[in-house]
Amino acid sequence: MLQLKNISKSYTTGDFTQIVLDNISLNFRQSEFVAILGQSGSGKTTCLNIVGGLDHYDSGDLVINEKSTKSFKDSDWDAYRNNSVGFIFQSYNLINHLSIMDNVELGMTLSGVSSEEKHRKALEVLDRVGLKDHIHKKPNQLSGGQMQRVAIARALANDPDIILADEPTGALDTRTSEQIMELIKEIADDKLVIMVTHNPELAEKYADRIVNFQDGVIAGDSNPYDAISKESEYSLKKTSMSFFTALKLSGRNIATKKWRTLLTAFASSIGIVGIALILSLSSGFQIQIDKFQEDALSEFPIIISQNAMKTDQESLKEMRGELSGKKEFEDSERVYPYDPSENELIHKNNITDEYLEYINKMDPDVLNSIGYTRLTGMNLLRKDGEKTFPVSLSMGTNTAGNSSQQMGDMSSMSSAGLSSYPETLDESSQSYLEKNYDILSGVYPADETDLVLVVDNKNRVGESALESLGFDTSKDSLNFEDIVGTKFKLVSNNDYYQRTPLGNFIPKTDYESMYDSPDSVELEVSGIVRLKEDVDIGTLGTGLAYSDSLVQRVIDNSNDSEIVLAQRSSDKNVITMENIDEDTKKSLISYLGGDSTPFVVYLYPSDFESKDEIISYLDSYNEGRPDKDMVLYSDLASSITEMTGGIMDAITLVLVAFAAISLVVSLIMIGIITYISVLERTKEIGVLRALGARKKDITRVFNAETFIIGTCSGLLGISIAYLLTLPINIFIENMADLESVARLNPLHAILLVAISVILTLIGGAIPAKIAAKKDPVEALRSE
Repeated sequence: MLQLKNISKSYTTGDFTQIVLDNISLNFRQSEFVAILGQSGSGKTTCLNIVGGLDHYDSGDLVINEKSTKSFKDSDWDAYRNNSVGFIFQSYNLINHLSIMDNVELGMTLSGVSSEEKHRKALEVLDRVGLKDHIHKKPNQLSGGQMQRVAIARALANDPDIILADEPTGALDTRTSEQIMELIKEIADDKLVIMVTHNPELAEKYADRIVNFQDGVIAGDSNPYDAISKESEYSLKKTSMSFFTALKLSGRNIATKKWRTLLTAFASSIGIVGIALILSLSSGFQIQIDKFQEDALSEFPIIISQNAMKTDQESLKEMRGELSGKKEFEDSERVYPYDPSENELIHKNNITDEYLEYINKMDPDVLNSIGYTRLTGMNLLRKDGEKTFPVSLSMGTNTAGNSSQQMGDMSSMSSAGLSSYPETLDESSQSYLEKNYDILSGVYPADETDLVLVVDNKNRVGESALESLGFDTSKDSLNFEDIVGTKFKLVSNNDYYQRTPLGNFIPKTDYESMYDSPDSVELEVSGIVRLKEDVDIGTLGTGLAYSDSLVQRVIDNSNDSEIVLAQRSSDKNVITMENIDEDTKKSLISYLGGDSTPFVVYLYPSDFESKDEIISYLDSYNEGRPDKDMVLYSDLASSITEMTGGIMDAITLVLVAFAAISLVVSLIMIGIITYISVLERTKEIGVLRALGARKKDITRVFNAETFIIGTCSGLLGISIAYLLTLPINIFIENMADLESVARLNPLHAILLVAISVILTLIGGAIPAKIAAKKDPVEALRSE
């Protein structure tokens, strides 16, 4: 069954070579009790280690069941030790952090035996050695004789063919030694038992055969055996340790060092805590910013103006270069002609009727409202008692785009205080005013002839605007009822202007007749509105606000008026008779109501998310069109969002980089701790190798240990960071009146735990490899 053929083994230290076994040959029967005697250094223990596959011969051959081991790989030797050999050591070599039951089951675990089966077998062998009542104890709770019985039970558990005992009674008293020898003698009835001992009396009393070693050779054999060699298909089941088993082993080892593990995990978690807090604050502030932007900018429109800023990257790059002084200079002696218009940053939008129709076809579920700024003037009169007087206001003073600056020579004819509110496309939904403004007095406008007075958060309106409306501003305040119900008359151009003998036009002074003209339209202030408290930014300035339908009515009535027709045919200002250019003429015609083209269009999304759909719709219009025919737009909300998002990302990246330094320190520390653990568990490594664990299994054990530490470190770091967010939020709320800023994103938490695990695995990788490469014989000798 087992043959040693001309086995030689030597060890070299520096220039000195010591021959431990010198061409020995031995044959062993399938079941016998063989005692190997000899002085220290005679080679008996080395022979036992070679038989057990813990050490390897230099020359010769070890034949197992008629199969040569010359071609055995490491995995074959591991399988051989696990399947065919059971070790009984002088110092027991039990794993102290495992229970007796777990120690006995360990070899079967490596063999892949099911949980129920290995538990049953472990109970059987523990009962056989008389320890069935001690299965839940740890080794350090047993006597020396009991621990040796556990070692015997472990050796028997996997039902091996060979039991190798190295001085099994060396650390026991006489009475206990006899009990152990009786047990080993019993085992030898159906197995091959090879025992190394210094005690010839024990050998004589219990062994069937005594082999004497002297200086590396066999000096005597009391019962030699001549085996007949023949070929065999001897095969071994490969061993394997699951990661779960490795976790169990390492977890129980870690449990014996709770405080060290806790301190290690805490030290490793500091970097995780720092990064988690940074990400929590970054996420929280970004949420606050996004919420503010959504609240503040959700009603902020996409603006389409006749003069739009180019947004292509080359134009922006050139503009930044001009502003920063970073200019590229040509290094040549040549002059290059170019078209200056190509480099202009202002794009002239041609807002045609076709484009306006395209916009009006937009889905009302996406586009809630449309507002316009037109350069159309309004001829308003007010009667206060017996006095009738003009109200000098200009349309087109929307806060989102003040058109008065574009009026050229007409700028003196406009003043602040009148703006157009957006009109809702879907009549069944809330209007822009109802959604964003509270009604303080009166009612929301129900007709195009209804006006509303817009006040600020302190119910204020500019003095000049109130004065131009005919209200007495010498008082500290005005009652709502003094304003609500105020009526104006919208007068047509033909009633308002008259031609002089010089051919120019001037306003008439007979206000009574204008006021009473059948062509005049009565307007009324239906209510007073103020921006809602939960809306941060409104697009209407303080003063009177009107609907675009009213403007369209003015344009319809003014388009064929005498003054408009005269201005269209003249290159002079028909009021001042000054020469004007084409742009000023166009502005003047618009002011007089002769052009319906809006100067600015405001598109109000239904919600913040709908903005992207509107932008996509606008971009579709420009596809395939030449640059000059494109209509560009401005999305200030997106620009602000991108800018603030970029700033937050940059700040977060810098802070995370600083915090990550502590992770590198943690990685080094984990490597040191794992290496210390390797040193502490060296004997355990030897025991595992003796039971058939592969090198990769040893690596797996220590990887499992670092995995546990990394997981604990990550979870501890996340827990500490979460707890720290509570006082941080209280502090920020007291300082900045912001609630729940520090918010730990669950995804960030999971990623940080994963990072902690990965870093600890990396930190422990080298020590784990060192552990796997340890010589099992040397490992078993360590203390």
